[in-house]
Amino acid sequence: MPDAAAADSLLFTPTTLGALHLPNRVVLAPMTRVRADAEGNVRPMTAEYYAQRASGGLLITEATQVLPNGKGGVGTPGLHTDAHVDAWRVVTDAVHARGGRIVVQLWHTGRAAHPSFLPPGEEVVSASAIPIAGEVFTPAGRVPYATPRALALDEIPRYVRAFGDSARRAMDAGFDGVELHGANGYLLDQFLRDSANRRTDAYGGAIAHRARFLLEATRAVADAIGAERTGVRLSPTNPFQSMADADPAATFGHAARELGRLGLAYLHLNESDAAGRALTPALAEAFGGGVIVASGYDRARAEAAVASGAASAVAFGVPYLANPDLPERLRLGLPLNAPDRATFYGGDERGYLDYPGYVAA
Repeated sequence: MPDAAAADSLLFTPTTLGALHLPNRVVLAPMTRVRADAEGNVRPMTAEYYAQRASGGLLITEATQVLPNGKGGVGTPGLHTDAHVDAWRVVTDAVHARGGRIVVQLWHTGRAAHPSFLPPGEEVVSASAIPIAGEVFTPAGRVPYATPRALALDEIPRYVRAFGDSARRAMDAGFDGVELHGANGYLLDQFLRDSANRRTDAYGGAIAHRARFLLEATRAVADAIGAERTGVRLSPTNPFQSMADADPAATFGHAARELGRLGLAYLHLNESDAAGRALTPALAEAFGGGVIVASGYDRARAEAAVASGAASAVAFGVPYLANPDLPERLRLGLPLNAPDRATFYGGDERGYLDYPGYVAA
């Protein structure tokens, strides 16, 4: 039976983020699924995966590398060759055919890469030569993370350009916009947070210096495709991959304020924990534009976030992975499919295309 309360919920009403017009505020969060081929081309089944979820207000793809040495695993996709563009165009066409909107999340993994993922001759790089603690899963099993090489000052412009170049390819592939992955311990985040950045040059030390790479890469994307089609994801307190910051309120407050001056479509905050959630109001105010929040939301929390004005939209991860019709299930108060965690990463259509919609269930 339909939930009468849905009629009064802002979560299921339209909103606008820059040039992106969302029919509802339920967003597909970016989730790595490692089902691309060895060259980083998404497979035909990826088109069906995203098309199944096209009823959301906005779909944000899995993280997609901008350079060969930014690869996050044996099955992560890229967007730095013509073949990548052609493969992704099949996805965007499928989503648009079902009335959806889709942006690609661009990343460089930095020190989270491993030599076994990379083409011959490519190196693992980062802001500083500080490895992630622990082990990474490779084709040979679990091994310690590699110690990265710190990028030289004259190398950084190439990495900045790579984000702009991949953004142009995203438009060629039919995407509606681009999100820069500045969260979760990947290269942009490695420069931003002081646990991974011990540089003493123009890209290290003071907060304004540590934020420089993020801001330059974001400007490169905005210049390439328009600020109104550009978003950025940040994770102020997420400790994943040995990340921390001595003063996240100051660091991310500065980043949010400077990103806001660029007139971006949105800021996407992975809140991670209670400390992250506590920062959201201040970061949203500093940014001054549309905000997407994510991390463990259910319908009640999502409705409260939107109703309070703390967020323009809410991104759902695992619930959307397991429920391709999640917006309808939330709106109607229907039960959710249980996720199969064994099929989250890699594999075939199982756990990827075979989650049933509610009617089929």
